[in-house]
Amino acid sequence: MELPWLGEHCSERTCKQLDFLPLKCNACGEVFCKDHICYDDHKCSCAYKKNVQVPVCPLCNTPIPVQKGEITDIVVGAHIDKDCKYNPAQQKQKIFTNKCLKPGCKRKEMMKVVCEQCGGSFCIKHRHPLDHDCKGSSQPMSKA
Repeated sequence: MELPWLGEHCSERTCKQLDFLPLKCNACGEVFCKDHICYDDHKCSCAYKKNVQVPVCPLCNTPIPVQKGEITDIVVGAHIDKDCKYNPAQQKQKIFTNKCLKPGCKRKEMMKVVCEQCGGSFCIKHRHPLDHDCKGSSQPMSKA
């Protein structure tokens, strides 16, 4: 071998492979090959220091703090049962929000229908100037 000082052996006792691009674990500081660099792959005893994941509530998208030793699923379930701010009624968005300005009409439209003369928002039935007694322009228009 020409370059015997190059590379290091994997610290995993079942592997000990000579790796020319060894990787150092950021938790325990030992050197591993690409197959054993993950915390679970080399059963890292210091993984709890670095492998911190904060679960997020699937309903309200709030991060939920989990204490050391607690089971994540149980903590998230308790949050959903007690503290969750998710309200399905709030999530439902109103589609028909454009109310007709014709006095006495209570219809709402999904899209805004604006009169070109007075600039008011009306329903499909009252969209023409003669249908809503338009006061915007003095030019008489024929009923369509």
